[in-house]
Amino acid sequence: MSAPTTAPPAAATPSGGPGWTSLLPPIASGLSVLLAGSATAAVVQGAGWLAHAVVAVAAVVLTGTLLVRVRPWLAAPGQLVALVLLATGWFTRSGILVVVPGPDAVRELWALLGGAGVQIDTGIPPVAATPEILLLVTLGFGTLAIAVFGLTVTVGAPAAGGVPLLVVFAVPTALQSELLPWWSLVAAAAGFGLLLLLRPDRLRQAPGGAAVVALAVAGALLAGAATTAVGTAGRFDSALGSGGGADGSIGLNPFTSLRGQLTRSEPRELFRVQGLQRPTYLRALTLQTYVPQEGWTAGRPAPGVPLTGALPPSTSGPATEQDVQVENLGFRDYWLPLFGDPTAVGIASESWAYDAAGGIAYSERPRSEDGWTQSMRLPEPSADQLRAAAGPVTVDGAYTDTAGVDPRVAGIAREVTAGASSAFDRAMALENHFTGPGSPFTYSLATAPGGNGDALVDFLTRGRTGYCEQYASAMAVMLRAVGVPARVAVGFTAGDEGPDGRTITTEDAHAWVEAWFPGQGWMTFDPTPLADGRTVEPAYVQQAREEAGGAPAEQQPPAPEPSAAPPPPDGGGQTPEPPPPGAGEDDPAPGPGGSWWVLLAVGAAVLAGLAALVLAPGLWRRRQYTRRSGLARAGGSGAATAAWDEILAASRDHGVTVPPGDTVRGAAARIAEQHGLDGRPAEALRELVERVEASWYGGMLPAAGTLDGLVDEVRTAIADGSPSLRARVLPASVVPAPARRQKDDGDEPDDDRATAEPAAHAGADPADRG
Repeated sequence: MSAPTTAPPAAATPSGGPGWTSLLPPIASGLSVLLAGSATAAVVQGAGWLAHAVVAVAAVVLTGTLLVRVRPWLAAPGQLVALVLLATGWFTRSGILVVVPGPDAVRELWALLGGAGVQIDTGIPPVAATPEILLLVTLGFGTLAIAVFGLTVTVGAPAAGGVPLLVVFAVPTALQSELLPWWSLVAAAAGFGLLLLLRPDRLRQAPGGAAVVALAVAGALLAGAATTAVGTAGRFDSALGSGGGADGSIGLNPFTSLRGQLTRSEPRELFRVQGLQRPTYLRALTLQTYVPQEGWTAGRPAPGVPLTGALPPSTSGPATEQDVQVENLGFRDYWLPLFGDPTAVGIASESWAYDAAGGIAYSERPRSEDGWTQSMRLPEPSADQLRAAAGPVTVDGAYTDTAGVDPRVAGIAREVTAGASSAFDRAMALENHFTGPGSPFTYSLATAPGGNGDALVDFLTRGRTGYCEQYASAMAVMLRAVGVPARVAVGFTAGDEGPDGRTITTEDAHAWVEAWFPGQGWMTFDPTPLADGRTVEPAYVQQAREEAGGAPAEQQPPAPEPSAAPPPPDGGGQTPEPPPPGAGEDDPAPGPGGSWWVLLAVGAAVLAGLAALVLAPGLWRRRQYTRRSGLARAGGSGAATAAWDEILAASRDHGVTVPPGDTVRGAAARIAEQHGLDGRPAEALRELVERVEASWYGGMLPAAGTLDGLVDEVRTAIADGSPSLRARVLPASVVPAPARRQKDDGDEPDDDRATAEPAAHAGADPADRG
């Protein structure tokens, strides 16, 4: 018995020409990534990042467009290879034939990525467009372009491309503490709208589709502008310092680090101070908690009193009193920098509070004030008064906490302070250890590479070079190890004197140590061996040096800007400017920073997404086979249809597509001929055709266990006759070619053909056809 034949529909002729139509999805996928990633301008300085993003996306789109025409499953692996070759040739100096990554090139790339992670952890957005950051931009945009291309072009599901686009937009949103520019929201929405416009069938049903997309963009923009609760400016959740504001203002990074490098960008004026009678450090915040291998961190301040009210003193010894006026030229942060021991602050905003225990003024959100006045006490105890200071320790026990500190550090501290009879003498012994005559410690913008596994031990025993944060961190821990309460203060040196007062710039950012003495309070010690005149040495330190018969501390000349140095530190100071590409190749990879795990997690998520994209078609095909095989094995009304659908799918997976108009017997003849079936597989196919026709046309439902064996025999023979990796990874039966999704207006299915049950595809489940 032979089923009637139905003619296949006439082939559609795209009005725009096949070449242009096939290029639209690849081009749109690349443009959508660039539009969604426009928010990167808020977190990376300059326009250099955009050139790298464009080149990376263009390389991915061009490679994918060429490969998808040959074998669709080749597109993603080929694009990944192209991206790796591009990164190797662009960012390394040791690639084989310039672009092929060998072991040395891989080490270079890994070092650059490690440096990028540290810069993200320590930098203040927008960070400098360093080679490390540009490599991250290149790989990030390229990887996401691969994902969007795969979903839009290879799989033919452009709407799903919005998921990776969200990743492109979410990263700058997470890094920037301010609201992103309005145009970045418009660009991101337009990028997703561009993908939606790749669905011509949807736009035919709604001729105003383009207008709807434009209206959605405008609506999103208005909603973002009108709703102040939506944005990236967060509240003061963990008391961490802010980054730079969208207006270019500067904030302090409250972390200090024991490794890395700090190079200065162009200095910017931050404050102008009038009325300061003698140079004094300007304190922004203090750091109470030391975390081994990470450095000092700022905790949430204690509940304070209003800054504009009466302020409780934190010192009780002899002091001079004076008033100053501070003009803010470009500082914005959670912290309001103050001199000495403040007794009153005149400021317009009532949003500030004062934590007397920490000696800091803070706000729930980063703020930028025009200026303020301050009355203060500047402690002036003598060296003898500090030596005689005695009594119970009344400050928080956290200021003496040494949990987790390497015992070798305590041993070094005890050795240095041996013979010191008072807490003050122990503090002076430790400061002289770093700054005194004959000290092996030097000032440098780069720390030496470690090797002992503990950063603090490395600094004290091997490296012995660094900048303010290394010295302040080390001395504060060592003071605690010998029983002296201590903390790290972060702020600014006194700046330069001028006709209009003292001007403090970004170059004056500094960290020092404050030690607590009973009856006196917190006193300043600076162990950093500076030689540029910025060190402020209190009178009690000068007296102690003179009593010991020594001159002021012998200070080291500043180190030259390194041409090859390890990546920047885990924190501290103003925005670091990392070294040129290829620098630090022999240095160990940077240690884990506060956000390095985030980068690893994001990278793992992206790779997992790509893996899922590659594996999903094969897994879905396996699910189809399992379901159909179960129906065929069970027998009954759906068994014949499931069995025949599986044969058609297996044939298509291995390169032979049966036209929809073929009869069952015609389709079987085509399959047997094209796949070279003979012997037992050919007999199994003929028997299967008879049972299918008997079920469809004669009402003779197959019994359980009569069809699944025949299906497996034919499937195995088809696979053995034309083995293909593509059939396993990207089976054609579940991943239709993009061209099959593009139809001309009026090219609707023929109702008579679609419902003609005798045709070869009559029983196919639409959900199984992808």
